[in-house]
Amino acid sequence: MRPRKKKNLDKRMDSCSEINITEPEQMKGHWRNGDRPLHVEIGCGKGAFVTGMAEKHPEIDFVAIEMVADVMVMAMEKTMDKGLTNIRFISVNAQKLLEIFEPGEVDRVYINFSDPWPRNKQHKRRLSYPTFLKMYQEIMGGHGEVHQKTDNHDLFMDSLEYYKESGWTLNHLTYDLHNPEENEEGFEPDTVVTEYETRFMNLGQPIYRVEATI
Repeated sequence: MRPRKKKNLDKRMDSCSEINITEPEQMKGHWRNGDRPLHVEIGCGKGAFVTGMAEKHPEIDFVAIEMVADVMVMAMEKTMDKGLTNIRFISVNAQKLLEIFEPGEVDRVYINFSDPWPRNKQHKRRLSYPTFLKMYQEIMGGHGEVHQKTDNHDLFMDSLEYYKESGWTLNHLTYDLHNPEENEEGFEPDTVVTEYETRFMNLGQPIYRVEATI
């Protein structure tokens, strides 16, 4: 279902203009701030994850991608309210990543509760599909990480195969993130609970998570 258009959207977007990059192609090759790591979340939603991570890691810069302006504005307002200065937002299709980032410019990509695109003919639109993995590898310069979380079992199992087929190494794989008995002893993922995640946890739905490195 398409989100309802937010009241005063243009005005609200303007109030967040300092963190809203409207021409991201012009930033290609200029996203990095010295030696600071650059992490990208694709599909940031209302911003719970990216703002939480930015609070935990002020030493890291984040780029949050969200195609729906009505949703992204809430994430930007959350960023402004928290006084965070290490997040920038762009509204663009992830298929254009190579037009936005130089090879080696990104260190990590986050994929949180992305659309599972369940039909076979839709699979190529999945953010973990090999064509996307190839783009991630390029913008990471051949060395980086993808951290994926989802509630969708079929998407997760297929994603594991995509990673393996594409030459990625799987780490900290869990089929029930919030069940300590199902995870590696002593492993505590450096992550933040998202809006969707809270909903699924309340329903008793297991959360699947993996870290893939190239």
